Amino acid sequence: MAPRVARAVAAASSGSEDEEEDAGFSRSYFLAKEKEPSSGKKRARAAAGKLSDLNLVDEQVLRASLSEIPPKHEEEVEALTRSYKDQYRNWLFELRCGFGLLMYGFGSKKQLLEDFASTTLTDFTVIVINGYLPSINLKQVIATIAEMFWDQAKSKRKRQPGTRSQLSQPFPSQSFDDIISFLKRQTSDDVDDQVCLLIHNIDGPALRDAESQQCLAQVSCCPQVRVVASTDHVNAPLLWDKKMVHTQYRWSWYHVPTFAPYKVECVFYPLILASGGHAQTTKTALVVLQSLTPNAQSVFRVLAEYQLANEKEEGMPVSSLYTKCRERFLVSSQVTLNSHLTEFKDHDLVKIRKHSDGQDCLRIPLVSDALEKLLQELG
Repeated sequence: MAPRVARAVAAASSGSEDEEEDAGFSRSYFLAKEKEPSSGKKRARAAAGKLSDLNLVDEQVLRASLSEIPPKHEEEVEALTRSYKDQYRNWLFELRCGFGLLMYGFGSKKQLLEDFASTTLTDFTVIVINGYLPSINLKQVIATIAEMFWDQAKSKRKRQPGTRSQLSQPFPSQSFDDIISFLKRQTSDDVDDQVCLLIHNIDGPALRDAESQQCLAQVSCCPQVRVVASTDHVNAPLLWDKKMVHTQYRWSWYHVPTFAPYKVECVFYPLILASGGHAQTTKTALVVLQSLTPNAQSVFRVLAEYQLANEKEEGMPVSSLYTKCRERFLVSSQVTLNSHLTEFKDHDLVKIRKHSDGQDCLRIPLVSDALEKLLQELG
């Protein structure tokens, strides 16, 4: 019995030694991997490099070179676009029946839709929305439509007693719900009273959010409003639910590939092989600022002038900006200033950082030359 026990104990001890040896080997293996300066994958990744490591050309130079490339198949593209003119009558008939027109297919449809509007929609008041822009004041567009109908109502009822004083005033409300209620009450058998929204790229970056699409959908189902739109993104139908497609927009889909280049639509998109540089950043900031209210532009100018005059400082304290804006009667309260700053931050026009004394400071992420050019172009 004793030899058997001894052999069992020896086997157990040798087994535990083997396990410890294996565990030690495993630990050593992973420790070695952690301490390695670069594994094979890392070396391959480093050898491959990054796009940011490339010496990219300036965007203006690249766009100038692209403009010199001669276009191809111009005659075929023009013939294809002309062939769609035969459908203009059908499109107009569907608009009159209350449907919306949605054009999809490869190629820019801007020229096609504008030709359709100028030659066929002569009885409509056409309002163009360029959805390919980085920022759009959609509320202002809808308020403009309401004011148009308000003016029409004034001209029709000015001779009726009891309505002259009421209708002589401007449109009474800027609330979106009030505007939609007013538009839904507008009914007329006169075709000249109808408005057509011509939306280039309804799936554009400024209109892709749910709020903008709900807003457009509610406007499109108003009795006197029709919608003609184009779309280019492959996932554009995901913007709408069943109710929006069949009840509000009431889309009639048309596949109209033009194969025309997206010259205008791509101006605001950075080129992949371009460095971008300050010129493109300034251009984008200018487009955003021009879409804001004059007061917001003036607040931005106050901040920009302070930054140019104090380049070595970390930024302009929010309290100092508020004081200067109050002195110039640009804001009436801190809440008003905060709403402007929120808009600036949403569009990456302003960055907030902590000052060494703990205050929140504002800084525009542009070099001095670019900032001076931006202020000159802003006027």
